[in-house]
Amino acid sequence: MDRMKNKVVLVFGAGSVGPGFGNGKAAAVAYAREGGSVVCVDVNLDAARNTLEVIESEGGAGLALAADVTKSADIAAVVEKTMERFGRIDVLHNNVGINAPGGAAEATEESWRRVMDVNLTSAFLTCKAVLPIMERQGSGAIINISSLASIRWTGYPYVSYYASKAALNHFTRAIAIEYAAKGIRANAILPGVMDTPHIQKQISGYYGSSEEMKAKRDALSPMKRQGDGWDIAWASVFLASDEAKYITGVELPVDGGLHVTVSGSVTS
Repeated sequence: MDRMKNKVVLVFGAGSVGPGFGNGKAAAVAYAREGGSVVCVDVNLDAARNTLEVIESEGGAGLALAADVTKSADIAAVVEKTMERFGRIDVLHNNVGINAPGGAAEATEESWRRVMDVNLTSAFLTCKAVLPIMERQGSGAIINISSLASIRWTGYPYVSYYASKAALNHFTRAIAIEYAAKGIRANAILPGVMDTPHIQKQISGYYGSSEEMKAKRDALSPMKRQGDGWDIAWASVFLASDEAKYITGVELPVDGGLHVTVSGSVTS
């Protein structure tokens, strides 16, 4: 298919922290498979290059760049290089996110601010840099990767993550309405229990083994299995495409139905 044909897609967090396809890497490849030119950005340049290599091996085109999304100068440099190479930005995909353990009493001020900077301020900075370009074009789509943790307790004690992702949802709504009449759409995706390299690295310590982790997380989903990076990727492609041209300001759970269940503690 060619849902991204002639479109330039800027993906922040396009690398993977381990073998396989996380949400950002899968999304970048999916955009390319649909005909888009994809700028793969990651704090780890090798990870960004690895994603680009996959894209190019399949006949796609793009660019690999490194950036710290908490630094406006890094983002400005990425946007400048993207415009020099492709002349436009049609889709901005914000996939960067971290979590840090600790409830309201246990989390440190440093960890709170770090999570807020990476999960929330980064989206503000990327949108601040890209929105004027989209406004001049008269079109654009923004995809912010949030989390099911933005709307419910999930069992893990990371209060800063909950707060940052909830704020990202409303940030997305605000942009959607402010720019709706200017041809720019903004939507958020809320992944549920996912089996990705990031999850394996971030929360494995809450379980006795990887087998226990998989079994408990699989059991939590009404579908009795976790999602993967491709589930997020194809939802992103849809929301970024013209097929979703009348959809803006939504938070789309991609979670196997978990958001409509009563209980949702993934550690129980």
